[in-house]
Amino acid sequence: MHTSLLRSLRCAALASAVALACTLPVHADAQAPVPAALPSIASFFGNSPFGGAVLSPDAHFLAVRLGAPGKRDSLAIVDLSNNSAKVIASYDDADVGHIRWINNERLVFTTQEKNVGLGNKRYAPGLYAINRDGQKFVELADRTGWGSGHGSRATRKVLPWHTYLLAQAGTRDSDYVYVTSPIFDTTGDVRSVDLLRLNTLTGFTQTVPRPGNVQGWMLDHKGEPRLATGFEQDTITLHYRDPESGAWRVLASYPAFGDGSKALQPLGFTPEGNLYVLARSGGRETTAVHIFDIVSGKIDPRPLVMTAGFDFDGGLIVNRDKVLGISFRTDAVSNEWFDPGMKAVQAELDKLLPATINMISVPARGETPWVLVSSYSDAIPGTYSLYNVQTKQLNKVADSRPDIKPAQMGRQQFVRYKARDGLEIPALLTLPSGGAKKNLPMVVMVHGGPYARGASWGWNSETQFLASRGYAVLEPEFRGSKGFGIKHFKAGFKQWGLAMQDDIADGVRWAVGQGIADGSRVCIAGASYGGYATLMGLVKDPDLYKCGINWIGVTDINLLYNGGWSFTNDTSDEYKAYGMPEMVGDPVKDAAQFQATSPLRQAARITQPVLLAYGGVDRRVPINHGTEFRNAVMKTNKNVEWVEYPEEGHGWALEKNNIDFWGRVERFLDKHIGAGAAKP
Repeated sequence: MHTSLLRSLRCAALASAVALACTLPVHADAQAPVPAALPSIASFFGNSPFGGAVLSPDAHFLAVRLGAPGKRDSLAIVDLSNNSAKVIASYDDADVGHIRWINNERLVFTTQEKNVGLGNKRYAPGLYAINRDGQKFVELADRTGWGSGHGSRATRKVLPWHTYLLAQAGTRDSDYVYVTSPIFDTTGDVRSVDLLRLNTLTGFTQTVPRPGNVQGWMLDHKGEPRLATGFEQDTITLHYRDPESGAWRVLASYPAFGDGSKALQPLGFTPEGNLYVLARSGGRETTAVHIFDIVSGKIDPRPLVMTAGFDFDGGLIVNRDKVLGISFRTDAVSNEWFDPGMKAVQAELDKLLPATINMISVPARGETPWVLVSSYSDAIPGTYSLYNVQTKQLNKVADSRPDIKPAQMGRQQFVRYKARDGLEIPALLTLPSGGAKKNLPMVVMVHGGPYARGASWGWNSETQFLASRGYAVLEPEFRGSKGFGIKHFKAGFKQWGLAMQDDIADGVRWAVGQGIADGSRVCIAGASYGGYATLMGLVKDPDLYKCGINWIGVTDINLLYNGGWSFTNDTSDEYKAYGMPEMVGDPVKDAAQFQATSPLRQAARITQPVLLAYGGVDRRVPINHGTEFRNAVMKTNKNVEWVEYPEEGHGWALEKNNIDFWGRVERFLDKHIGAGAAKP
């Protein structure tokens, strides 16, 4: 049986933070006809009216983030005994952000600003605590400004702006929560991170002793700090805290950069006290889950979990008693259960919802039979439901993007093709719904990183927007992409603009050869590294690409070294010194290669139409990447469109800018490879 809480939630969203709760009867969903009109840009890129759903530890209540037209996102609580919903926190000048239960009665949450771009922001996320009935509200961390810090702390008894929730939720059975606080050096870089135990009622904190400089922390199954990760120059060190003495000792060290062949990535502690890690053992091509022996300091060489053809990418699903299963990503993200009861629940849900992948969130100490389900597919952005494992009742809560009609969306498939040197390249191929599937105009979308995993099968607003406009979309996992084994990853070292670029071009030729794409109507597009590859594609394969779309893209490798760009703000100097020379190239030894593979230096070779978009306060790829390239390419190419979003950083945070940018993309593609293109 499918029922809905959506009307109850809408009622709560439209009410004030102190208004009465609304109770509405459960009803069956109506199946609306699919409209003939194309879905709007806002339906793909507008702010979602619903998100952040999380069950209380006892599963009696559901906390959600609600939005409504003209209103800020608020925090609402749903009582699952009667489906009533009530807003308990909202602001006139901020939106509710991340939500977390810390016990059955109390929650903490952060705020965000959806109406102001990065360049105009003068506050941090803050941290707040409140009871589920709206009582005992406490401001725990300041959000009013980057510089308010210690003065605010002294006068208002709140922690400084640079206070953040630890990623792990802990045991969620007390009024305490762990938060982190970075320690800055004189240059503004983060040199270490403190861990504090925070009382959410009083605001008092206790600092956990550090084993030197620490960048990350991990709790054990009892919610106690047990592991600290140090990072110095080119080495990562794992420190273990003895449960009896509290003393720290070194567990392991490994190189911070390079191919990751010696890396040990902690996944978590089991209730039995074992440490699960990700490692590549015994000469294996891919990473797998192993047990790390705390006493001996050695890895059990026998893998516990492997994902054939993929590096393991996921985590443990643990309650207070045992490991229930794992969440992982191969071609898509899904759960695999060890617990027989949860395995049966998954089978029941998959039978009820056969068109989606159904991710189950298990409460920490469920006293009711409810579990939270998040369902998605390539054509469905995401639907939240509650499932009663006893009655088998499925209650729909809300859709993350309610205006999306799955029948209008494209269908996605995971494919593989051979590069010119024989290396197999994984890719996602999305084809528009309806009509012919041959000789389509195509956009090849290049992911950023580049030493990262691209998209996996599932909802992607960018891809589906393009498919809804009639374009096939190819997303190659070129060499250097993570997730497909060490050979595939390492093959991308020092291959910017070279073999990495060829992999993308070979994907286009494969799609043309398969009859999928019209070889005369292909555009290349991407952000960050994807923007770099877009421009290099226009340089290197001018006959292959009709046009290019680059947003926030690198335009010269030397600017990575000299222009303030870094993958992470607190490791930029280390990465430049130890990581980039091996993975990207050395600016002295590889100077000739940098020149030949620089879109900025090769700008005169680009004759195709180009759309360029940059953020004015981007600290990852500063805007001079864009302005210098624009000035260079326009000397010989007048078919250049330029847009700057002055308040944006590395990507578009504001709804208005997302809608504006993708409107520009739609018009640009239509003009050059779409229905509006001039016929030969």
